[in-house]
Amino acid sequence: MANAPRDPTAAPAPAESEVVDLCRDLLRFESVNHGNGDGHERPIAEYVAGKLAEVGLEPVLLESAPGRTSVVARLEGTDPSRSPLLIHGHLDVVPADPSEWRVHPFSGEEADGCLWGRGAIDMKDMDAMTLAVVRDMARSGRRPSRDLVVAFVADEEAGGTLGARWLVDNHPDHFADCTEAISEVGGFSYTVSDDLRLYLIETAQKGIAWMKLTVAGRAGHGSMISEDNAVTKLCEAVARLGRHQFPIVVTPTVRVFLDSIGEALGIELDADDLETTVAKLGPIARMIGATIRNTVNPTQLAAGHKVNVIPGEAVAYVDGRYLPGQEEEFLRQVDELLGPEVRREWVVNDQALETGFDGPLVDAMASALRAEDPAARAVPYMLSGGTDAKSFSRLGIRCFGFSPLLLPPDLDFAGMFHGVDERVPVDALRFGVRVLDRFLAAS
Repeated sequence: MANAPRDPTAAPAPAESEVVDLCRDLLRFESVNHGNGDGHERPIAEYVAGKLAEVGLEPVLLESAPGRTSVVARLEGTDPSRSPLLIHGHLDVVPADPSEWRVHPFSGEEADGCLWGRGAIDMKDMDAMTLAVVRDMARSGRRPSRDLVVAFVADEEAGGTLGARWLVDNHPDHFADCTEAISEVGGFSYTVSDDLRLYLIETAQKGIAWMKLTVAGRAGHGSMISEDNAVTKLCEAVARLGRHQFPIVVTPTVRVFLDSIGEALGIELDADDLETTVAKLGPIARMIGATIRNTVNPTQLAAGHKVNVIPGEAVAYVDGRYLPGQEEEFLRQVDELLGPEVRREWVVNDQALETGFDGPLVDAMASALRAEDPAARAVPYMLSGGTDAKSFSRLGIRCFGFSPLLLPPDLDFAGMFHGVDERVPVDALRFGVRVLDRFLAAS
């Protein structure tokens, strides 16, 4: 699939020329976040700061703990009366096992028209696009209308405690005058036909409910009859939770998205069977399917230290996600499923978000997409996961997911997130730079 028509004789803009190299460089940093406080974003943060300083900006490095480093910089606009736009991206990535990958996950290798590596989609692609566009603006003297605040932050993959949340709590002055923000997992294409591509703009995201579940029992010898076995009780409770299908709840964002997708695909929506509609969406069905109900997935189990010893305690961790407006009802349902013998504690509890699909910023997104892809139609959607928008929204900032990518129709985009063989098409990076440049010039 080719990108939108453009003059093939025209030389690419500097940002478009360097975005691939920037992304490759970022992918080679092993900025892995293991989720236990252990991470090391300092080297990649210093690289980003160096690239910003190289074009005359004055980046600030802020460190919440040794090695947990974030970078903030500001590019001045032409109209000081306008509030700044925040562009934020995280520098950390989840772990990757090289033995499972076709190429080494930290090689930044280019193959089959893609850059491969952990973080290619989540979200060093957007980091590279942002760097490329901001560098080009600063280098060329093209100033945007409003100030741009760029933040490349640590620790998003563990909830942002040592990254965005720490910045909001300890250095809000860098962002206090921002009213709107863009970041990851939005603006990507969903191909309906050669004449129509929907670009999904994230205007909502589910809340995060990471929970520790503990059950106590009677310790004893493994050969004895045990009617108070902590492992058994915990497994039964976790199974009830993991197998439970929460009821469908359609939020305003999801309703608009489903109406849009139904119209585009010529599908009549059946309110009593929305799962059938969602199942027809191909590679994004899993992501969208998780936005019509609350979800819980068991992810970790721990108990005992020896095969012939019945432990006195068993522990599980679960990843819960609740829809906007559903937190109280979600927790009521979870506790009912777990029962009275399970103690539930928070690991991370962070808000759900939802904003309207309207206003000049949204208009600028749609216009920039259409300018580079005449078949583009922007539609709102809800992200099934969460981003650092949860932290920045606490400052009253209206947050969107807008990381524009024109994707091949057969690419399993949703499967790239935290998956094996994560990769981003090179042409998609160049497309994204062109869209971002138009968007930032107009917004």
